[in-house]
Amino acid sequence: MQQPEKLQEKTQDKLQLRLKYKFLDQALLIQSLTHTSYGHEYLSEQPVARRDNERLEFLGDSILDLVVSDVLLETFPDANEGILSKMRAAVVNEKTLAEVARSVGLNDCVRLGKGESISKGNEKPSILSSTLEALIAAIYLDGGFQAVFPVVRCLFEPLFAEGQALMTLSDHKTMLQEAVQARWKITPTYHLLGTKGPDHAKKFEIEVRMSGKALAVALGASKKEAEQAAARAAMREVV
Repeated sequence: MQQPEKLQEKTQDKLQLRLKYKFLDQALLIQSLTHTSYGHEYLSEQPVARRDNERLEFLGDSILDLVVSDVLLETFPDANEGILSKMRAAVVNEKTLAEVARSVGLNDCVRLGKGESISKGNEKPSILSSTLEALIAAIYLDGGFQAVFPVVRCLFEPLFAEGQALMTLSDHKTMLQEAVQARWKITPTYHLLGTKGPDHAKKFEIEVRMSGKALAVALGASKKEAEQAAARAAMREVV
């Protein structure tokens, strides 16, 4: 039977393969994967700077903002500052970061204390997102900006591949309102046309209008979701 250390090494090796980056300093990788709960239980004698990944998370947050901003500027040359900010917020948030973390198997690598392990902390979005930020910082410290840039770009490439795919993460109502107000100086309105389906799977039908003119109709599991879907569809009519 394999020892836990050997299992950790195997998952860390797999992680590096998925990242397409091999750490020169494996200690940096291990620290980036070490949650505060693990550090508190097993590494309390270590200096604060090496006990867990919190300091790396702090650095990784800034690095991620920089790289994502750079890629957005390159990928969407016609987008204004407001749209770019919304896109970045759609990418650099807990939910999306956790999804990216799972895509490379980070949930199998994070080192947790007993309590967090029992409560499946390796599946918590807050832990996964912060661990990903720490990992990004570790790559930067290990290989510099020229090493971390392609890794981050590759990790988030599915979101950057098509502008429309990324826009689905954005606030379409705000985007539609800004576009309509900029061109016609009016505000679009949303109207509930009705509901469809049984109570346990009800769908709301929303129509978005501009000066009484219908722009689009969409369905959603909630009014908010339907409004966003309608706004997204309406963007095709006004842009």
